[in-house]
Amino acid sequence: MKILITGGAGFIGSHLSERLLSRGHAVDCLDNFNDYYDPEIKRQNILVSSGYDDFKLLEGDILDVKWLESIFEKNAYEIVVHLAARAGVRPSIQQPFLYSEVNVVGTTYLLDLCRRHSIGKFVFASSSSVYGKNEKVPFSETDNVDNPISPYAATKKAGELICYTYHHLYDISINCLRFFTVYGPRQRPDMAIHKFAKLIYAGKPIPVYGDGKSRRDFTYIDDIIQGIEGAMDYCSGYNIYNLGESRTIELLKLISLIERALGKKAHIDFQAEQPGDVPITYADISRARSDLKYNPQTGIEEGIQRFAEWFVENTK
Repeated sequence: MKILITGGAGFIGSHLSERLLSRGHAVDCLDNFNDYYDPEIKRQNILVSSGYDDFKLLEGDILDVKWLESIFEKNAYEIVVHLAARAGVRPSIQQPFLYSEVNVVGTTYLLDLCRRHSIGKFVFASSSSVYGKNEKVPFSETDNVDNPISPYAATKKAGELICYTYHHLYDISINCLRFFTVYGPRQRPDMAIHKFAKLIYAGKPIPVYGDGKSRRDFTYIDDIIQGIEGAMDYCSGYNIYNLGESRTIELLKLISLIERALGKKAHIDFQAEQPGDVPITYADISRARSDLKYNPQTGIEEGIQRFAEWFVENTK
């Protein structure tokens, strides 16, 4: 199978590329290596994938529609896995127009190219942020998500809607995956676990917004990859799936796990709550278990230990 992965040099994309290549698939990795964080990190991410003959790096932007069209004209993809996005709740509040353009317009470009080139399967990376301040837990795919509280969340909800439109009009089979805080080796440096580990390791204070009692459903990278593979294998019609661990952990407890794994004490700097933050994320994964054979295996304690080992080994 020939597969296009957008955002393929990122945290999730690079792991997915390696898994698919190891299964004998041909993978084209599309990434623009923007400066949201050090682009060299992404280049390191794809070193293993680059060793495969069936791997191709396409360096460019999903907003460059003429270049994008030339890619689709030259390649007969069987499925597109769309991971490319401007990520992060807080930065989206500062740059709402950029987030709208990349996450909504860019997604529409890709869907329309799938239509024009008769690509019948599309997997879209959505986010648990679409649930906003959902008071019902765990979060179910049938819950109302009409009240996003950040531009990032709004763009992901919009992405799901435009995906449905293309499914309805052109019969493209689409699975939208709502990721719940993915972590593990290669996690983006701006995300909480990586950020906390770096500051704790350096003996610097870590910022904690609010009272530290917010809870998150953290999902280990290997489990997310297994879920994406399931979404690729069982892609028929239009569906939305939560991909989480279906467990929550309090922020202060998470910090204690990182402390233990690194063998260092955290210095906590409590700060005011931030706009766009939610008190809890918690995935009901029964639909993904049933339809995609999704079966997360890595608990937060084991996952943090694995992340810490990778972090120490890769910290100079």
